[in-house]
This record gives sequence, structure tokens and C-alpha cells, in this order.
Amino acid sequence: MLIPVLIMMATLIVAGCSPLSIYNTVAPADSGAVLSKSDAAYGTHPRQKLDVYKPEVATAAAPVVVVIYGGAWNSGSKSDYAFLGRALAARGFVAMVIDYRLVPEVRFPAFLEDCAHAVAWANVHAREFGGDPNRLFVIGHSAGAYNAVMVALDGHYLKALGSDPKIIRGVAALAGPYDFLPLDKSSTKEAFGRAGELSRTQPGNFVTAKAPAMLLATGDDDTTVRPRNTLLLAERLRRDGNSVEVKRYPGVGHIDIMLAMSRPLRSRAPVLDDVVQFFNSQP
Repeated sequence: MLIPVLIMMATLIVAGCSPLSIYNTVAPADSGAVLSKSDAAYGTHPRQKLDVYKPEVATAAAPVVVVIYGGAWNSGSKSDYAFLGRALAARGFVAMVIDYRLVPEVRFPAFLEDCAHAVAWANVHAREFGGDPNRLFVIGHSAGAYNAVMVALDGHYLKALGSDPKIIRGVAALAGPYDFLPLDKSSTKEAFGRAGELSRTQPGNFVTAKAPAMLLATGDDDTTVRPRNTLLLAERLRRDGNSVEVKRYPGVGHIDIMLAMSRPLRSRAPVLDDVVQFFNSQP
């Protein structure tokens, strides 16, 4: 099945289509999941919207997962990550895949404010979709993992919205950049170069003993965001006595770790199983 999918993707890429958009179109989707609502507005800006996926067979008080995609803080669309929303919904979660404002329209910390706004919205509206607001989790990949971790660690983003940071019960962060000073890449310079006090941009500076449980995952072959980012943040969290799990996947690269959650590529690494087990293990 995988070879025909890749051939079709290659053909459509040549025609100028987005690879992830193509992937959602041609790759086999998980059964047992439905798109419950599209373009639900969590704010007033056109990009402050999310799509809600839930189990096809409704269950009482399903856990809720807010999905934050990557893209170097300057690209991405929630529709490209439908496969991830469906994968989580098929495993029994209400999954909310969000869009957020991007560089160059905004810079740090606006994209974090949007992610926090989406998390607060998910907490308030969870029951409308059969979700349990008391079992709210966040998952992110790459820049989205950074966003997820920052919103979870720096409580002022949720407090500014009148929400208790404790609403986040756990975070699954895949291949996130957490230690990127000095700013030596164009993407980080554009996103964070106007921050003034750059220490405010680094997740490790906001670690306390009250951090939510975290699953930090990385691929050993990731040359985009090196595994050291995951290992350093895990060490910092453990130093303050927090609950943290680390998963390292041999032979897995930066994009692979996220695509491994899709139905056709799960043989690459047990990322989806590990994420689901982590969320379900939280009290």
C-alpha cells in the first residue's frame, strides 16, 4: 500500500501541491474517527480556528488532546494534520487540531498566546464534543512541541485568559527545539529576534516542581532539531522532581517522528502507541 501512496504523492508534488495536503488525500485514514466540527473559532483572527475530531462511537467523557503542528513558526495548516486528528480520535480521544498566527504576521509571544487561547477554549468546550475537561492534554511536533511545552511551563499565558495552568494534565512533545540560543537560524531570528529578553524564550527557564507530566520524544537521526534538545529539557525537569518520560527512536528523522503516527507509516516507530499509553497513564 505504501509504494502506490508515495508514487501518487510524488506526482502531485511535481504539480505544485503541498506534501502533507497530498498525504491526507492519498494515504489510508484511520477508521473509527469523524470530523465533528471544522473551523471552530477560539478567537477573532481568521487563523484562530480549530478542527475537532472525535471517536465515531461516542464514549462518555473522552480525554481531550489539543494538537499543535510545527513549521518553524512560519507555516502550517490544520487541514494538513487531519491524519493526526483522526489517529488520536480513533484511539478514543477528542482531538482538536489548531491553527495559530504565524511569522511574519506576528512574532514571539503571539503564537504562544494563540496556543494558550486554544487550550483554554478546549477546556471550556470539551463537553460539547463528549470530552472530559479534567483530562486535557497537549501534543506538538517541532515548533509546535516548543509551543506546547512553553504554554505548559510558563503559566502566565493561561492565567492571562483566566484559566488555571493545571488544566493541562500532560504534554507529548515530539522533536521540539527547547534550547536554541544564540539565535543562529533564520527561522528563530525571525520568530524571536525582537523578544528583547531572550531568556523568556527558553522553556528550561520556566521549569518548576509543578510542571505537568511530559513525554519528550526524539529521533536519533534528527538533524533538524538535535536530540540534545529533548535530553537537556528532560534533565532540567527531572532535577525539579517532575514526571518525564523520554523516548528515542533509532533511525527516525525530524519529519518521520510525526508521520510515524499515521496509519501507513506506523511500522517506522511506535510513536502513536507511546503517546496514547502516556496520556492514558495520567491520573
